[in-house]
Amino acid sequence: MNQPENLNSTMDNELTDLTNPLLEKVINAWAELKATQPLVHIITNAVASNYVANVLLAAGASPAMIDNPFEAESFASIASAININLGTPNAEQMQAMQITAQTAQQLNKPWVLDPVGYGPVLPWRSEMVDTLLQYKPTIIRGNASEISGLAGNQSESRGVDSTLNSAEIYLHALPLLEHTECIAISGESDFILSKEMNAVIQINGGSYLQPKVTASGCALGALTAAYCAVSQNISVGAIAAHLHFAIAGLKAYEIASSVGSFNVAFLDEIYNLNEDDFHQFASIQILAL
Repeated sequence: MNQPENLNSTMDNELTDLTNPLLEKVINAWAELKATQPLVHIITNAVASNYVANVLLAAGASPAMIDNPFEAESFASIASAININLGTPNAEQMQAMQITAQTAQQLNKPWVLDPVGYGPVLPWRSEMVDTLLQYKPTIIRGNASEISGLAGNQSESRGVDSTLNSAEIYLHALPLLEHTECIAISGESDFILSKEMNAVIQINGGSYLQPKVTASGCALGALTAAYCAVSQNISVGAIAAHLHFAIAGLKAYEIASSVGSFNVAFLDEIYNLNEDDFHQFASIQILAL
C-alpha cells in the first residue's frame, strides 16, 4: 500500500504511462483526417476567414464558411463538425450562430465554441456566448483571458488579446465543464481539460511568433472542430489539433524567424506534418484534474 506522501508521485507515474497510447490515438486521428477530409461548417470573423480556410485545407479538412441565417440550419445538418467564432459578429451572423448551435445539439454533431473577446468590454457578443452555452458546445476553446472570464473570474483583456498566462488559470476553468466535455486553453503552453479522461493535458511547442499571425487562434479552433469530426474521443480531437499546431509552429520557426516568412512556413508545416513529426516533436504532459 502506498503511503500518503507517495500517492501524488504514483498518480503522476500512472498518468505518464498514458502518454504513449494517447500519442498513438492522436496519430490515428491525424491519419483519419487526411483520409476522410471532413466537411467543417465555420462561422468565423472577417479578419480570419481566408486564413482559417487555408489552414484547414492544408491540414486535410474541407472548410465551408457559411455564416448567414438563411443557410445555417441546412448546412449544419450535412457538416461533419462545426466551429463558431465570435470574432467580428454582426446581427445576421449572430442569428446564424444560434441556429447552427441549436442544429448541432439536435443532431449530436461536434461543435467548438470560440468565445473571442468575451468579457465586460464587449457585452453584446458576451451575452451571445452565454446564450450559446445552453446548446452544450462539445469543446470550448479560447485564450486564457477569454476562458477565465467565461468561467466567472475577473480578468483584464485588450479586446481579443489575452493578458493572462494559460498555466496560471487552467484550473480556474473547471466550472465550465458543466457546459462542455472539454476545454482548450491556448497560450505559451496549451492546456486541454478533459472530462472524458479526468485529466489535464499540457501541450508544449510552437513559437512566440504564432500570436503575431492574425487569426492563428481562430484557425486552431476550426482545426479542433475538424479533428473532432474524426475522433471517437473528443479530447483526443482537441489534443490532436493543438499538437498539430504546436509541432508546425516549432518546425516553422526553425526555418523562418521573422513574422512574414514564418507565416508562410507555418502553413507549409501544417501541410507537411507526418507521423514521424509526432514521434519526434510531440511534447505532452498529463496532469491530474
